[in-house]
Amino acid sequence: MSVSTMLFRQLFDSESSTYTYLIADEASREAVLIDSVLEQVERDLRLIAELELRLRACLETHIHADHITGAARLRAATGCAVWVPQRAPAQCADHFVADGEVLQLGTVRIRAIATPGHTDSHIAFVVNGDRVLTGDALFIRGCGRTDFQGGDAGALFDSVTSRLFALPDATLVYPGHDYRGQTVSTIGEEKSCNPRFHGRERAEFIALMDSLSLPRPKKILEAVPANERCGAAA
Repeated sequence: MSVSTMLFRQLFDSESSTYTYLIADEASREAVLIDSVLEQVERDLRLIAELELRLRACLETHIHADHITGAARLRAATGCAVWVPQRAPAQCADHFVADGEVLQLGTVRIRAIATPGHTDSHIAFVVNGDRVLTGDALFIRGCGRTDFQGGDAGALFDSVTSRLFALPDATLVYPGHDYRGQTVSTIGEEKSCNPRFHGRERAEFIALMDSLSLPRPKKILEAVPANERCGAAA
């Protein structure tokens, strides 16, 4: 009997520096997309068709402020469900994902971990126990900001250090964004090399995040309400 294997693709949107992830079980051909981008829907649909996959769900790590999700268009095109985190303000969703919930695609196991802090309803996804899609909670050598959408620096510190850093050191880290051309890290690397967390106490991290004074995302006024509709037009 042949053993089913996982198909895993990391896709990039250059305008928003967003990574979208396509994950599928090669035996059943069931697939999910995580953190899709509206402008890349045709690319994603083409790849799904080329690989002869059936899109079961679009998953969101959080309500994004820097790009509009392609979830509504993908649902209209494929009949897939839209999954968003519990407590996310998105009544358009077909399902609200709870902490610890598991989505099974054949032999591929995707487990949700609540990681609030960047937003108040952020989640990460552990895939088959050996990789984690961290969304905007943890970047390669950085982390997401905490100054809007219910963000909380203390909560983010707790999420990363108590939940993500509790994963095995060899766990591959796939972030929601990267702005320097990096594609993958590990939990062990981020523990020892991430300057936002390594050697910092919780109070120091909060003070650092509160001092960043970052400009607002260019698309925030458009993206947040659109993403509360799963990317559908008003």
